[in-house]
Amino acid sequence: MTTTATKTLEATLVPPTTGKEQRLERTVATYRRALENAFESGADTQSAVNDVVTPYTLTSYAKDALKNYVPQLRRTYNASELEDDHPVRFTNRGFRIDHSDEREHEFCWRVPQAGRGNAFWIPLRINPKQESLWFDLFDEDETVGEFRLQQHRTNWVLHVTVEYDVAEPETLDDPTRIGFDIGESKLLTGCACQNDTPTQPYICDGGRARALRKEMFTTLKRLQERDAAEWRIDERFDHYQNALTDIVEKASREAVEYAKSFEDPVIVLEDLSYIRENLDYGKYMNRRLHAWAFARLTKRIEDKALEAGVPVEFVNPRYTSQTCHECGHIGSRGSQAEFKCTNAECWVTEYQADINAAANIAGRFDPWGESVPWKPERDDSPRNGCRCDTATGHRTPSRQSRQTTLAVFES
Repeated sequence: MTTTATKTLEATLVPPTTGKEQRLERTVATYRRALENAFESGADTQSAVNDVVTPYTLTSYAKDALKNYVPQLRRTYNASELEDDHPVRFTNRGFRIDHSDEREHEFCWRVPQAGRGNAFWIPLRINPKQESLWFDLFDEDETVGEFRLQQHRTNWVLHVTVEYDVAEPETLDDPTRIGFDIGESKLLTGCACQNDTPTQPYICDGGRARALRKEMFTTLKRLQERDAAEWRIDERFDHYQNALTDIVEKASREAVEYAKSFEDPVIVLEDLSYIRENLDYGKYMNRRLHAWAFARLTKRIEDKALEAGVPVEFVNPRYTSQTCHECGHIGSRGSQAEFKCTNAECWVTEYQADINAAANIAGRFDPWGESVPWKPERDDSPRNGCRCDTATGHRTPSRQSRQTTLAVFES
């Protein structure tokens, strides 16, 4: 069997003429008004969004993209507000490029515009490392997904999602389950479970990412308070986002390499549809600060695992950081890094908290499908101090009664 993998190509538009730039700006302004009105109307179905966006002077490709995207903002991302720099999204039906090696900029993109005959062509500056994929798109050897246009201070950027088929990794009957926990103190913690025993954990420290996020919030807030020029705010935001992207790419690459070091691995991640973040940095920055760590890192791990032939499974994250991976009892966390089991009969006394959570995530996946599925509408509260109602079920005691203490992983 095959499944669909995705990559995102990026190209910068060659500086357009005054007339073309005005048309691009009108498209962006109209799209954002339609998005804002659809979101504020509370529309949560494609039909409801369609009723709102129909009067706007946009192509059907942009309207169809809005009909898909607006319901996701609330259902998937739990958004309570909109960012102010949303790109213009188009469905793949509207994508066209042209190529000629006789031009200075060999690839050109046909910019969709409302009204028959109003579309126009504009040259692209592509990333040379992605040239082969641009040729594949031109030759229609690969499938285009959604594409997005975004305006920056000095340029316009086109992002194109490329979809291609890869062999779907199969989960074996007795795989090595590898759970990953994403957090603040430790950006990413991996733990392989062999014979129900945590083995050779992997930790990617989150200090650098956390410092960047705090610095980004402080800097952008200060610029806003000083009424700094919009281009200056955008420039600093792009700087921090690029730095965070580098961290995400490195962490996701290391995570898949860690998984591949085990025999017959299956990566187990938390299902993001259950995650509700509690941090509050203010209206302007909330979604920008929060979305990157969970959604982006999870997606990059999934994409890279797919390319590497490693299967990925998702489980409910409820109580993974609060329960003991060994006996399933509710424990306590004396500090961000320390987990203590409250069950007097359990050999676990203290444990590195993120590794404990990663072990719980790994243990929650059952390759035989015998686990009780977690449902958000159910009452999953532990009863009598145990997890007998959870997806992990009953487990035999570990053969190795050794502690994973804090000192080993303190940075």
